[in-house]
Amino acid sequence: MLSKSMVGNRKTIRAAAIQVDTKIGQTDENLAACQKLVEIAVDEGANWVGLPEFFNTGVSWEPDLVNKIEFQDGKSASFLQSLSKKYSIVLGGSFMCRLPGKGVRNRYLCFNKGELVGKHDKDLPTMWETAFYEGADESDTGYLGDIDGYRVGAAVCWEYIRTQTSRRLQGKVDVLIGGSHWWSLPTNWPDWLVAKTEAYNNENLMQSVRETARLIGAPVIHGSHCNTITCDFLGLPFLQYQGVLEGNAAVVDANGNILARRYKEEGEGIVIADVTPGNIQPDRADIPDRFWLRKRSVFAAFSWHYHGYLGKRWYLKNVRDKG
Repeated sequence: MLSKSMVGNRKTIRAAAIQVDTKIGQTDENLAACQKLVEIAVDEGANWVGLPEFFNTGVSWEPDLVNKIEFQDGKSASFLQSLSKKYSIVLGGSFMCRLPGKGVRNRYLCFNKGELVGKHDKDLPTMWETAFYEGADESDTGYLGDIDGYRVGAAVCWEYIRTQTSRRLQGKVDVLIGGSHWWSLPTNWPDWLVAKTEAYNNENLMQSVRETARLIGAPVIHGSHCNTITCDFLGLPFLQYQGVLEGNAAVVDANGNILARRYKEEGEGIVIADVTPGNIQPDRADIPDRFWLRKRSVFAAFSWHYHGYLGKRWYLKNVRDKG
């Protein structure tokens, strides 16, 4: 059954999800790449376009990223607003955003024809992201606002793998727009040690997006990254992390079916599909009674706790009140 907001008003949108070969910390270069990809999507008829989280900088354990944090009226927000207005499209993406007197958030902004629809701050930072920003206020549900009668929500990265995201948004949105910056296991570790777990990690991203779509009852437009990363391990400076972002830019319908998907091996580019917004009002009982929607690898679970603890301490000392 469709939500009341959709009765007599079912209109297909042409949705594009962007996959970026991001250069960590290189804002101008990344914005230029994103603009080119958005324009390709527009040329192919897209009127809704989803960029990933951290579309302007990416993120790794690179302390200089502190200097790339912007305000909500900075160049990355202006980029979203101006392109949305220029091409009369819905456009969204997230970046590290400083709130005067309130620290830093991973803030997703969505614009429609140049007008701000709404904002969403990621609920919890992941791993070493804790060194650069803090989680959202409890009042932030992920609901952004309405576009042409459609209720629009946002979610990014590991929000898709937490059940609280589905609880916040189930039955309350007609389309979800967002994206991920999802790391691989270390590629500089022996293949026999990580190959099986890495295959699961990559597919875990796509399955988390699909399950979230099904649980909230609305289609998802999911942008992503596909670049490589080399950086130190937070707290373990004698180790180096080498990895890749997992790709999987996708458009998924309200039943969790993949309409379009771009694998990381396909590199930078777009996927595009026609999808009808609307909520199928799923059964709340389907949401698992646990914190994590899907199992994580041992490495991911360790990094969640270890890097989370160290990163938060570093953030409080070096970032929160420095703006």
